[in-house]
Amino acid sequence: MTTQPNSRPNIIVCLVDDLGFSDIGCYGSEIRTPNLDRMGNNGLRFTQMYNAARCCPSRAALLTGLYPHQAGVGHMVQNYGTPGYQGYLNDSCATVAEVLRSAGYRTLMSGKWHVGGHYHPPVPQEGWDVGSPGRPTPRQRGFDRFFGILGGYGSLFNPFSMMLDDTPINAETPDFYFTDAVTDHALQMIEETPSDQPFYLYLSYTAPHWPLHARDEDIAKYEGVYRGGWDSLRTARHEEMKGLGILDSKWEISPRDVDAPPWQQAAHHDWEDLRMAVYAAMIDRVDQGIGQIMGRLEQLGQADSTLFMFLSDNGGDAELFMEDTDIPVPSVFAIPTVDGRRTRVGNIPSLRPGPADTFMSYDLPWANASNTPFRLFKRWIHEGGISTPFIMHWPDRIQQSGIVNSPAYISDITATCIAAAGATYPTEHNGNGVTPLEGESFLSVADGQHWTREAPIFWEHEGNRAVRVGEWKLVAEHDGPWELYNMDEDRTELNDLASGDADRVRQMAALWQGWADRANVVPWPANPLFPGFRMMGRNAHIAGAPSLPTPTDN
Repeated sequence: MTTQPNSRPNIIVCLVDDLGFSDIGCYGSEIRTPNLDRMGNNGLRFTQMYNAARCCPSRAALLTGLYPHQAGVGHMVQNYGTPGYQGYLNDSCATVAEVLRSAGYRTLMSGKWHVGGHYHPPVPQEGWDVGSPGRPTPRQRGFDRFFGILGGYGSLFNPFSMMLDDTPINAETPDFYFTDAVTDHALQMIEETPSDQPFYLYLSYTAPHWPLHARDEDIAKYEGVYRGGWDSLRTARHEEMKGLGILDSKWEISPRDVDAPPWQQAAHHDWEDLRMAVYAAMIDRVDQGIGQIMGRLEQLGQADSTLFMFLSDNGGDAELFMEDTDIPVPSVFAIPTVDGRRTRVGNIPSLRPGPADTFMSYDLPWANASNTPFRLFKRWIHEGGISTPFIMHWPDRIQQSGIVNSPAYISDITATCIAAAGATYPTEHNGNGVTPLEGESFLSVADGQHWTREAPIFWEHEGNRAVRVGEWKLVAEHDGPWELYNMDEDRTELNDLASGDADRVRQMAALWQGWADRANVVPWPANPLFPGFRMMGRNAHIAGAPSLPTPTDN
């Protein structure tokens, strides 16, 4: 690539994994993210960008501009035998890569896929080939180049389901680190793009998703920083966010989660400090990679003409891992290290988190801090599960930096990419009719215009459900009652108004049901999806499986 600018922008959409609303510097964090902070402060920061609460649904919505159920990925990658929950992108959607490639873009992906069916290690599996039904890969859904993992998680030092274009590959040396590899391959793909062709890069880091894996030099920056505990961290972040203008000062911080002990009553303070330090180090490394990519574009004279957008797929994750490691665990957790050592699975205080031969999470109390000031976590549709930082940076177009308070949904990003590229969303693809685009472009905010989403925003995940109409949000946990909140006055969802406004509840519930009927949503009862598998951190609210046949691996 030369320094000649393109007439249409390069587009980079950077999606990180399980990062909470307050986890980067320009959103109130103490974690060092200077590259994201620079772009956030010089571009636009959205305060009410929403994702779809979980890895796969958010990716499906981001890639297609639809609600995840419409694309076939209403839950995860298991196939429940019904259109909204088949576990892979269906033939009735067009991906943003397919749309932009048809408009002349070079389409690149580096990172996590997780919308193409279920994978067990090792890959390739018996009976599976690239192109087999039910397991589409990025190259089959519009990407010219791909490096990354087809599955959703695993060791950052020895990932499984890793591919380069159409070829399965493995980590070959103990110093391999997936976050760095995602950055390096993205840089290589950019370098190989012809100088007269704009590119779309889907940069999909797995960090800071568990396991807690980070390089020693990054961990060292944060060890001791969290010795004050999660309570003081939540308070400090809340105050910083108000000072930055990310939060309205009248929004009170939510109480500490009921399953999180007060810091002074918690055991193993040094180990807890280190767990959060490793989590912070993982985010730090992502920011370093983003800095490398934007720095190279600066050298090439392309940075100002590149539309860069950053977000997370869901809120901070309260999932934990069993300490009693004699209980069988999925093989993806226990993959040996590259040099053959056994991986020790579990949040075990006698083990130091971070190395390749451990497999830990940072657990519910720290996730509660990540999601400051909101309630609940990944999987839930309360604000802690669906609120993400969102940065939009485009120096050639954005003349005035600032904060955007309008509510937006993850599929709106897709519509914005298509609009910025001057592309047209199709009515059919490969002989199949395409579901009309649900996302709404917010490109006008780049020109300093006020933007308001026209349609309501809807959610369903594991029976958790919600609808947002203007300043009003109706939300429920699983099969529980509807709760009603005025988000202008109470975004932390502390004052449920449902009992005093029954008419509004009925009207909004009817809107939600109408959407569910047209979007392939089905009921989801409170039956354990994985009986006996103790991974969820929020004991009072265990996710259930839908009223569907037993899931298959496609």
